[in-house]
Amino acid sequence: MWSFAQTNGFTIVTKDSDFNDMSALRGAPPKIIWIRIGNCTTDTIEQVIRTYATAIEQFMTLSADNLLEIISQP
Repeated sequence: MWSFAQTNGFTIVTKDSDFNDMSALRGAPPKIIWIRIGNCTTDTIEQVIRTYATAIEQFMTLSADNLLEIISQP
């Protein structure tokens, strides 16, 4: 997944801390959006993404950072 995202210019959206660790070791690309929310439904994840859509868009297009960490409660 990492190589595919890197080769094709994708950003990885994940709840898994392993991608954060890989980003720290390997750097970007790809960029990582790490959603820290605990157990929840896909509908809840969708709502989080919609809520943070502006911040996500700015991160993907303007930011030099490798990681956007979103901390939310279900």
